[in-house]
Amino acid sequence: MDNNLDFQLIESCIKGDRAAQKVLYDRLAPRMFPVCIRYVGDRELAEDILQEGFITLFTRLDTYKGDGSFEGWARKIFVTTALMELRKKDALKMSDDLETARGMKAETVTQLQSIGYKDLMKLITQLPPGFRTVFNMYAIEGYSHKEIGEVLGISETTSRTQLSRARLWLQNKIKEIDNV
Repeated sequence: MDNNLDFQLIESCIKGDRAAQKVLYDRLAPRMFPVCIRYVGDRELAEDILQEGFITLFTRLDTYKGDGSFEGWARKIFVTTALMELRKKDALKMSDDLETARGMKAETVTQLQSIGYKDLMKLITQLPPGFRTVFNMYAIEGYSHKEIGEVLGISETTSRTQLSRARLWLQNKIKEIDNV
């Protein structure tokens, strides 16, 4: 996307131009919906989060100062919206995930080469909520364990543990697919 065009579009959106808002929605929705679904694992809830995210985005559009990419700025809004929804539903409790992890064994060799991108993304959406949230924040969004701990109100050690268990869960699911 052209930066000058972006700024013109953003300015029009800030002024309340509905046509410009629709253009921005049409550009961002296909990129932000997968972010939402990765966090919540449910299509219907992801659609709600997408809408809430756009409400927040259009409300806060005037705070975007042009530092960094606009898409990166917008992505943070959608991630935060998804995390707030998970918090409301108490889906970030880690105790349920600990039960899910029992009996998992670590694989020394990852079988990622045998699974496609779409299949991997589908598996990520199936991770238990605590695992999925930490995995998304660390592996996909690039947050540090310290940042994850601060955002989720957990320790860095818990974040590391959740990531490790998410990886084990994914490895086991990939192994199951390979054995079918």
